[in-house]
Amino acid sequence: MNAYILSLRDCFPALQQRVYGKPLVYLDNAATTQKPLPVLSLLAEMERGRNGNIHRAVHYLSAQCTELYESARKTICRFIGAEHEHEIIFTSGATAAINLVAFSFGEAFVKEGDVVLVGEAEHHSNILPWQLMCARKGARIRVLPIDDAGRLRIDLLPDLLDDGVRLVAVSHIGNVLGLVNPVKRVIEMAHERNIPVLIDGAQGVVHEHVNMLDLNCDFYVFSGHKLFGPTGTGILYGKEHWLEQMPPWQGGGDMIASVSFAGSTYASLPLKFEAGTPNFIGQSGLGAAIEFVSALDRGEVEAHLHLLTQKGMTLLQEVEGLTMFGTDADQKIPLFSFSVEGVHAADLATLLDKMGYAVRSGQMCAEPTLARFGQTSLLRASLAMYNTDEELECFVTALKKVISMLR
Repeated sequence: MNAYILSLRDCFPALQQRVYGKPLVYLDNAATTQKPLPVLSLLAEMERGRNGNIHRAVHYLSAQCTELYESARKTICRFIGAEHEHEIIFTSGATAAINLVAFSFGEAFVKEGDVVLVGEAEHHSNILPWQLMCARKGARIRVLPIDDAGRLRIDLLPDLLDDGVRLVAVSHIGNVLGLVNPVKRVIEMAHERNIPVLIDGAQGVVHEHVNMLDLNCDFYVFSGHKLFGPTGTGILYGKEHWLEQMPPWQGGGDMIASVSFAGSTYASLPLKFEAGTPNFIGQSGLGAAIEFVSALDRGEVEAHLHLLTQKGMTLLQEVEGLTMFGTDADQKIPLFSFSVEGVHAADLATLLDKMGYAVRSGQMCAEPTLARFGQTSLLRASLAMYNTDEELECFVTALKKVISMLR
């Protein structure tokens, strides 16, 4: 086993537990990741007493929490290579971030008859907010298809990007297919037509080096809990140019400059989009998670994840009756979604759970993706940097055993 990866595992107490009397093998990281000790320690410290509402008082606890909250914003800004800290908007997750853009951008820039271009292999969170916005504004969705291997058909983009398209929304890495999409090329092609692009980075920020100045997207969203941080945390990065023109999507405290019954004015970025008391403890924890990730040996982690990807592809494709979806090995992360002939995914997941393996079954909040391949339910094993090749080997052995039990 890789000594560096084994040392990392010691930072994650959740991985040491047993379920049903067996060691936990956690393979549901695309849904949520476990938290390292620095994150857990900060959350516990703040919950125990380092707790005061931010931005609104001069007392010690408020000042301490405000500093942690705004320090997290600085950390995130550096981590994703954004130009300005005020382009970092705290949200409750990628879903809330996309909904924010769908509402506010839609109010400012979308009119009846306009089009939003959405990738075919998107999470529901990158479909439904646009459907709601289109219904409200009289606009419509157009789909950018994928091919049989799960790759975006960017060869079709020139014909799809006509004058009616107001925004393109695609994922950096799909949560079912596990393929790294050519988002930089999508952005370049859209920008040639002066069309802004939103990237769903919920999986991408975990597995790719992201730099907003290099990527040049207009919006990038991700969730903290998929990046070893707390649930209920997330980020919207938006170019200042767009955020300044977009109206607030929620009203309340802390997002105002002045309030009267005759009319109100709004705070400058980023507070304009952060109404009410934010999850300042969670967002501070997200800052700690990103500091933890930033301190890792990136070369060691990337080499390990590549090994897991290649080994997983090889081992799973040897399982009789198994069909994998998302088969471009050169663009894949260690995320494997598959069906097994004659066996339902939920039955497989149930038996694997009793053996200590945490996997995901069902539609993975991506029903159109499954429909594209004629499926109604898949099994997904998604690995993170703390998973070992031994766990992967044991999982495939266990999978073969439960398949034989169910046939």
